[in-house]
Amino acid sequence: MSKLKTLSYQRWAGIWTVVILIFCTAKMPDTQGSGFFFIGFDKLVHLGFFFVLSILLFYGKIKSQSSYSFRVMTIFKIVALTFFIGGAIEIIQLELFPYRSAEWWDLGADMMGVMMAVFSYVLLHRSNYNETTMSREIRKNNEAALDAVDAEKK
Repeated sequence: MSKLKTLSYQRWAGIWTVVILIFCTAKMPDTQGSGFFFIGFDKLVHLGFFFVLSILLFYGKIKSQSSYSFRVMTIFKIVALTFFIGGAIEIIQLELFPYRSAEWWDLGADMMGVMMAVFSYVLLHRSNYNETTMSREIRKNNEAALDAVDAEKK
């Protein structure tokens, strides 16, 4: 499969990365006392942004594969890529946008979102594996039963 074709499966992740970059570098209005925002709200936003980004990266990877096979290297690559993106956003905020604060806790929240997505990927893969295994066993049992019926008829 060509690299361009592989990258086409990641277009939604690329678009979402741009959305994250825009929101993380935009000047935000003062929200103190608004009642809607609470202490740590920005950490929740970071967690959500990176959970969705990781899910989109996993989705693109799964779509680019011919089978839904579990790969540890896929997890490693996505964790490394999202760590790099989260770290780069914090450095960009620190160096280029004086109205934004760079906090390493934000990177921690990013990685929590990524770990939630990894957990989801592993859990869904395990569920898919169990369904495939069960289907195979049911099919084998049905074939054995049909063979027994055919043997009785003869």
